[in-house]
This record gives sequence, structure tokens and C-alpha cells, in this order.
Amino acid sequence: MEPRINRFEHINPRTRNNQLPRILVRIYISLAVLLFLIATATLGFRYLTEPNASWSDSFYMTLITITTVGYGEMVRIDSFGERLFAGFVALGGFGTLTFLFTSFSVFFLEGDLDYTLRRRRMEKQIRKLHNHFIICGFGRVGRNVAHELVQTNRHFVAIDPDEARLEENQEKYSSLLYLAGDASDDDLLESAYIADARGVFAVTGDDSRNLMITLTAKQLNPHIRVVARCNEVRNVEKLKKAGADTVVSPDFTGGMRIASAMIRPQVVSFLDEMLRSEHKLRVEEVVIPNEFEATALKNLALESPNFIMLAVRTGDDWTFNPTPDFVLLPGNTLIAMASPQGRQEIEAALLPVIDDEGTE
Repeated sequence: MEPRINRFEHINPRTRNNQLPRILVRIYISLAVLLFLIATATLGFRYLTEPNASWSDSFYMTLITITTVGYGEMVRIDSFGERLFAGFVALGGFGTLTFLFTSFSVFFLEGDLDYTLRRRRMEKQIRKLHNHFIICGFGRVGRNVAHELVQTNRHFVAIDPDEARLEENQEKYSSLLYLAGDASDDDLLESAYIADARGVFAVTGDDSRNLMITLTAKQLNPHIRVVARCNEVRNVEKLKKAGADTVVSPDFTGGMRIASAMIRPQVVSFLDEMLRSEHKLRVEEVVIPNEFEATALKNLALESPNFIMLAVRTGDDWTFNPTPDFVLLPGNTLIAMASPQGRQEIEAALLPVIDDEGTE
């Protein structure tokens, strides 16, 4: 798929402000040099010429010499020394004015140039992504989703109409990749390479917008998984009919969490501790690839302090705490409590083995 250039809505003034002090110093220096040159040249034309010129003629002579306009010499310049002085004034004035106008140009164009370069670098990084996630909406819910993806070492692209909000969060997520605009726009989702993405989070604060994002995402990539946020319970079925694989209501989920904190406090404490642990433990799922050959669990190197095998899902059936003789098949899903490193170890163990001759 050919890459499409995303449409940014405005330039964030914060980026421009980062360069502003350096540009202003250049402008102040060039203005100071120009004023010093005008004062020196005016005094020179006033007292170094014979007969002495008036102040107005000397100032006017300075201006037309510095700007190299030359409407006519208001002060007589006859001797070699006088002409040498006028020549140095002309060269110094031309250089100073050139530097000043260049600094003003940079002042007005620096933000645009820096913004364009950063945008192109980000587009190149997005182009390299594969099996990533797309977060549509970077409000409170979207940022929490991003935090979880960062903690578990998963790549994502954030999309939000408010580019200033995205820029502000780059300090928190140093590697944040984002596109500014309407996530229900086909071109924007294609710019996020939805064809190579693993899933889409439709988590804006507007149910109708989430509905449009779901429809667009499924139209562009029918096989992509879409998890949608729903604020009104009555809209859950609409989102499912639009193609959302899972619909989550923050209000409903929050109510369940509050009830669980009262009824089963130790379980909630365990889950909270797991999320806060420095090991970044999560209950992860890994789908066995189609290229995998059926084999018993004991034949795989699936013993590590970085994960604990919990269950295997085969179709609609679950096998909890599988025995070493349990046969794994392509398409099965392994459920394990694992750190990001542990998840990667499981994925690596399920890859087809390639011998030195290049055969499996």
C-alpha cells in the first residue's frame, strides 16, 4: 500500500518556542551591530569630511551607503581615505542587513521547517511498524491504553484531532508516534498502516465517532481486531453490528471493579500488585502460528522464571494448568502470566525451527 501523507491541522507553538530564544539572540545582535554602524558612520560623515556635513546629510548619507541605494552623494567624498571609509560602511551595512533579514526569515520559517522535518521522521518510523496497534482518541482512556502498551513493549500509533495534546504527551512517552486528525478518515488510518496493524482501539469520548472508526477500520482491514469504547449502554449492540470485536463500557467496568473491591478485596489487591510490580507481569495470550507442527507441551522449552503457563484454549474449550503431555496444535491460544520478556520467550519457542539448510 502506498504511504499517504497525513493532514496535520496546525503547528504546535510549543515546538516553535523551543527555537525562539536562539533566533531572538541573533536578531538582537544584528540590530545592535546595525545601530552601532549607523551611529559610527553618521559621526564619520559628519566630522571626517571637508567641509563638515550637517547631521541630516550625514545620517542620510549613512542610510543610502548601508543599503547600497546610492540616490546621490549628499556629502562630498573626494580623498582616498573618505572613499575607503564609505566602502567599509557599505560592506559592513550590507552584511549586517543580510544577516538581519536572514534571522527574521528564520524567525518566521523555523517552526514550519522544524515541524516538517519532525513529521517526515515520524512518518518513516510509522512506515517501519508491523503488527502494531492504533489508538483512536488520546484522551484519558486512550492514554491509559497507551500506558499499558508501553509497559508491555508493544508498538502503537496514536490518532487524535488535538495535536497539542499529542505533543504534550511526547514528554511522557518519548517514542510516541502519532497522527493528528479525524480517526474515521480513510486516508489517516491508511497513513497509520492499518493493513499491517494488529488491532484498533476506538476510544474517543463520542460513541458515534467510535462507531464510524469501527466501520472504517473494518472496511480497510476486515481481519483487524477492533475494541471500542461505549459510554451509553444502549449503543453497545450498534457498535457490535458495526464490526467491533469487543465493546467496553467504562462506567459498567468501573462499577464491577468497585463491587469487586468490596466483595473480593484480596483478588483485587493481587491484580493491582501484579500491574504495579517492577516485573510488569500480565496475563498474556499467545496464538500458536499456523506453521507450527503439533507437539506435546513437554517437548517445548517452556520453562522460565519469566512466565507461568495457566491454560490453553482450543476452539471453545479450555484446558487449565495443562499437563506436559498436552498436545499443542496450530491455532491454539496459550494463556500465561508473563513479563514482556516472558511473552517473547513463549513466542520464540513457538516459531518453526529452521535448520542450516533452510528447511523447517
